[in-house]
Amino acid sequence: MCGPPGSGKTTLARLLVKQLPAVGFSPDEWMTQLGVALDHPLRDPLGELQWRLAQELLVNGQSVILDSGHWMRSERDQKRLAARALGLRVELQFLDVPRHELHRRVGRRTAEGTWGAYPMAPEELDRWRSFFEPPDAEEVALFDPPSVLAPTCPGQAVVRP
Repeated sequence: MCGPPGSGKTTLARLLVKQLPAVGFSPDEWMTQLGVALDHPLRDPLGELQWRLAQELLVNGQSVILDSGHWMRSERDQKRLAARALGLRVELQFLDVPRHELHRRVGRRTAEGTWGAYPMAPEELDRWRSFFEPPDAEEVALFDPPSVLAPTCPGQAVVRP
């Protein structure tokens, strides 16, 4: 999964987990359940633990969905190259959603107190978005085409190679 907060990564990941089937890993959900902020120092060790567990599952033939956003090209490259070294297919679901729709979605889930969703003010969303490096067509081409694509939410675009 690749996209900024509110782009629908978790929604799509949950659908794909059932559709494939696969095991899903969402650091945001784990951190929210632990009651810590998304920028808590626990985030990096948690992400490393989830990636180790994901690799163990992958080498045993289990499909895995990583719902961490993969905001930086370097992070996407690292995961893709590591999975390729294991001889695996690697798919990228990039969710490209306009800023106003991100604000609407994050505002709604914050107001509703949706389980697993981190409450986020508009300024915080914009700050997080500023760190996001969207993949370009050249990068997307480095991944395998998605084998399964679940129906998406209205207003959500999934960019496929």
